[in-house]
Amino acid sequence: MNIKPLLDASPAIQLHVAAAALAIALSAAIIIVRRGTPAHRHVGRAWVTMLAIICISSFWITGMNGSNYSWIHLLSAWTLLGLTQAVWAVRSGNIRAHKYAMISTMVGALLGAGFFAFMPGRMMNAVLFG
Repeated sequence: MNIKPLLDASPAIQLHVAAAALAIALSAAIIIVRRGTPAHRHVGRAWVTMLAIICISSFWITGMNGSNYSWIHLLSAWTLLGLTQAVWAVRSGNIRAHKYAMISTMVGALLGAGFFAFMPGRMMNAVLFG
């Protein structure tokens, strides 16, 4: 493990990675806590906040495509829409839609984007493997 690439990275990348690390921990917590309890709501709000920070900070991160946005920024926009849908659903009392939106967002945003973050040539690959 080599943390130097992360320490040398821009503040946007550092914020992005810190929020992602917290979101991963909160994902485990949200799965463990009983649904509908105050603990679930508190952890859920923190998780949504972390994902919003991840998505918003990504718009200050470029490099895969020169200084332009890449396809992964579409995932950030899609995730923000999914979070909005999930919050709207739970506030409307549609727990089924809330559950589907949150699970989809968790799988797509954290696992999907996380997979690409650790691909060879990416900074997180250098941090973890190199």
